[in-house]
Amino acid sequence: MTPEMVIAIAERAIWVILVVSGPLLLVALVTGLAVSIFQATTSIQEQTLAFVPKIVAVLVALIFFGPWMISQMINYVSDILDNLTRYIG
Repeated sequence: MTPEMVIAIAERAIWVILVVSGPLLLVALVTGLAVSIFQATTSIQEQTLAFVPKIVAVLVALIFFGPWMISQMINYVSDILDNLTRYIG
């Protein structure tokens, strides 16, 4: 296995991680921003008000994006396993 192969595998792994985690992070960011704006306009400073909507939004996004996320990870792993003989030999 050459150093270029290791770099390519690591680069693709990082890319898959970023692509798979992106939608959930974006949903959490938008939800947190909306809740923060709501809290600032109503002067409500309850901590659970900031926490619970983010969890619910991320769980809904996980249900929605879950199949796509799993397919992306399966594609990456199957590519690694398909090329395993090339990496070893």
